Amino acid sequence: MDRRKMFPAPRHILIAAVAGVIAGAVAVYVTTTLRGNNDTELTAGTEATVAADASSQDKVCTAKADAAKKIGAAATGQVAAMMPADPPQSLKDLAFNGPDGKPMTIGDQKGRVLLVNLWATWCAPCRAEMPALDALEREMGGENFEVVAINVDTGDDTKPKKFLQEIGIASLGYYRDNTLTVFNELKTRGLALGLPVTLLVDGEGCLLANMNGPAEWASPDAKKLIEAALAL
Repeated sequence: MDRRKMFPAPRHILIAAVAGVIAGAVAVYVTTTLRGNNDTELTAGTEATVAADASSQDKVCTAKADAAKKIGAAATGQVAAMMPADPPQSLKDLAFNGPDGKPMTIGDQKGRVLLVNLWATWCAPCRAEMPALDALEREMGGENFEVVAINVDTGDDTKPKKFLQEIGIASLGYYRDNTLTVFNELKTRGLALGLPVTLLVDGEGCLLANMNGPAEWASPDAKKLIEAALAL
């Protein structure tokens, strides 16, 4: 008996089933494409724009290698641990909450030299240097310079605010990130090993120097460093 005549129906069924699956998949694809194709294109376009913008920012910052070296040369004595950025990189998109509790970025402080410091109440060296950071802001803070001390305690604001009140911090703005996103971003970039972390950023959001560990920020050495950054 011809075996090809014994199983015609199953073969046809199988072929029909496969065709049905393909047709169904095509239908789903078409439906999804018609419904979401524009969204996909917009997302891809947005990602490309963001990537291009980031690349442009980094090019601007990378060109500031000489400025970073000057800052490195000015970091002596009490702030000798501040190392020049190699290469300088953009921190313009580094995000956290401002004193008003609303999201902001380093880029929102365009035109101002920033001494960005990450601290937490459970970090003893952080607690020890807060009065000095407050004194530096009180003496040199203004239109062209600010100490941006970002608290990274998790949880609510109760503990950090109580600590600042107890030690009489009056000049520093209350910057906050209770998600540790800022720290993790800096860690990914190789800039943060622990707390405190301090970054010197110019008016275009470019990192010029950074350090891990505390320093005497109210010292003449620290003021000399900030003056060098302001003179660039």
